[in-house]
Amino acid sequence: MKKIPVERALLAYGFMKSEETFTLQKELPCGLLLTVTVQGGEMKDELTDPLTGDPYILHRVEGATGAFVGAVREELAAALEEIEKKCFLSDPFGSEQPRMLSKHILETYGDEPEFLWEQFPSYAIWRSKDNNKWYALTGQVERNKLGLEGKETVDILDFRMEPAELDALVDGKKYFRGWHMNKKHWCTVLLDGSVSFAELTSLVEESNLLAKEK
Repeated sequence: MKKIPVERALLAYGFMKSEETFTLQKELPCGLLLTVTVQGGEMKDELTDPLTGDPYILHRVEGATGAFVGAVREELAAALEEIEKKCFLSDPFGSEQPRMLSKHILETYGDEPEFLWEQFPSYAIWRSKDNNKWYALTGQVERNKLGLEGKETVDILDFRMEPAELDALVDGKKYFRGWHMNKKHWCTVLLDGSVSFAELTSLVEESNLLAKEK
């Protein structure tokens, strides 16, 4: 599962921020200087000899052996593992729109996503604080299971909708009757960019209100 950096955790750990890049330098027990940069969700590392300023790359050479090389590899792996553990979070969402929706729901309604199924770690649900009724679900499903061509996996959003409105909205292209949900009261929409984010947030708002009425 993809990991995403958390800015406040990076800064608390000791990273310095310059525009959109976070940089950390620390000396490993072996004496080499480790420089770690995080940019755009990617983490890169570089080792240098602090006395000469020359890069150290022997640990990357396949087949290189020796006590020092072995120690460097172990220390580097431990340092990067600690940074990932303390500064990154698992990202269960498959693409940008589910990630943006999760952020929007948290900021608008104060509701955190819940991941209820161990065998489906990418599936998240949101429920109303008033009565614990679900009003949104995101997940991934193969296109052909929605009646579309191909077996590629696509991100989807399930939301509540009045039956008459649902009947008018379903088109078999972007909107479908609820996947794994009540097909009279739930609708499924593709999260592939074919529906604007503004429209998605409007649908979530309506779904949230309907959940409170039940």
